[in-house]
Amino acid sequence: MAEKSPPDVETSLLAHLNSGGEVPDSRSYASSVSVTHDELVAVIKSLSAFRIVETTDITKETWVLTDEAKGYVAGGSPEAQLVAAIPPEGASKDVLREKLGSVFDIGMKTAAKNKWIGFEKGNKDLVLTKVDTIKDDLQEQLKRLESGEVLSDKVIDDLKRRKLITKEKSIWYALKKGPQFVAKRKKLATDVTQEHLRSGDWKDLEFKDYNFGAQGQPVAIGYVQPLLEVVREEIQNIFLQMGFTEMPTNNYVESSFWNFDALFQPQQHPARDSHDTFFLEAPAATKQLPEDYLEKVKEVHQRGGYGSKGYGYDWKRDEAEKNLLRTHTTAVSTRMLYKLAQEKPFAPKRYYSIDRVFRNEAVDRTHLAEFHQIEGLICDYGLTLGDLIGVLEDFFSSLGAQTSTVIMMMYLGMSKLRFKPAYNPYTEPSMEIFSYHEGLKKWVEVGNSGMFRPEMLLPMGLPEGVNVIAWGLSLERPTMILYGIDNIRDLFGPKVDFNLIKSNPLCRLGLQ
Repeated sequence: MAEKSPPDVETSLLAHLNSGGEVPDSRSYASSVSVTHDELVAVIKSLSAFRIVETTDITKETWVLTDEAKGYVAGGSPEAQLVAAIPPEGASKDVLREKLGSVFDIGMKTAAKNKWIGFEKGNKDLVLTKVDTIKDDLQEQLKRLESGEVLSDKVIDDLKRRKLITKEKSIWYALKKGPQFVAKRKKLATDVTQEHLRSGDWKDLEFKDYNFGAQGQPVAIGYVQPLLEVVREEIQNIFLQMGFTEMPTNNYVESSFWNFDALFQPQQHPARDSHDTFFLEAPAATKQLPEDYLEKVKEVHQRGGYGSKGYGYDWKRDEAEKNLLRTHTTAVSTRMLYKLAQEKPFAPKRYYSIDRVFRNEAVDRTHLAEFHQIEGLICDYGLTLGDLIGVLEDFFSSLGAQTSTVIMMMYLGMSKLRFKPAYNPYTEPSMEIFSYHEGLKKWVEVGNSGMFRPEMLLPMGLPEGVNVIAWGLSLERPTMILYGIDNIRDLFGPKVDFNLIKSNPLCRLGLQ
């Protein structure tokens, strides 16, 4: 019998219901009209949406045979196949394995357990049968289950253990007339076309009702990148509220002088190696350096000064003039402090920056060759390590106090701070900043800090007694924690997941 098209199926179903009949089982009805159940279900759902028919879902979970089990129904269980393959004189394991393939090991284990087979005395490789006939219980159980018979829990558990059956959920429907039942559904128009207007049949058309509850097409709009959301709306506001001024950070290309030398970082330092820093080929060097200041930096590197012995090496101008992609925003801090030193009289300042830096690092799930650095510094008379610790506690308390913001979620509980002594060429003393993160239930490193050395500050021309306290934070790490991202490349860079950005909620969930 030829298969029916969906319109034919719908016509047959509506005619059956119109004649006073009901459909107690959609599976049986599908067989009676020679269509698949899936084809009938598509028609049922369409009619149900317009309340032409009413449906009652019928759900049943049944055990069905796996492909492996179906093979045993046809050819016998592995243990039965094994016994059948053994000739009267016996057979070696290799011969049986080659003949039976993958069922050999399974058959050997079960047949031995059933005491259907044995081995020749003194020759464990020769397999012999110990019984004349066998009863293949497994094949019989599978056939009974396949026919719809209910088996005992013990048998089911044994078949499940052998992964021969799996549970399948079946859904079918009972049908009857709905409140909007019609013997033949009239196709509703959705648009008025030129042909309708030309022929005049638009007067007799019935139009499909508008679904005012349906969602429209998504509006093509811009989305907030998580890093920008965290930076511009949260951390930047904290700095501004604490009286900081933003530093200009638009120069990604910097000279080695401002990036390293002015920071009292020796020219032999490993960070200045090409394995850690991106040096430019063109323009490879700069000539625009303040000569007086350059000589003072050279002097303090070679011979010391301001209470320091210096590094005692032959400082080279060529090294200082090399152009690079800045490795930290502290290069910007150096320029700003030098500019501040030239202003008379001296006035205390608070500066901050949030921008991109570059390192020649191997890219992996936690490292990129470019990332963002948050930096803050205060320049004033008489600052001490105690002032630095106090400012850091105020800063992180401000972050934690921003309820109803993502920052509060990122730095939740980060008012619990610990400080660990560290080494930086341009700060002394130096401290790593650790905080106990309530969400992660552990102490995590959140930044670095210290007091700029006099070998760095005094050659600039800053007055005696003026100190600078500074600290820096990572931006990517807390953002990854907040958004549950375990690969930094999904957050920033050419492999960023745009679905992550689009699904980024605009609302902020505050914790009370």
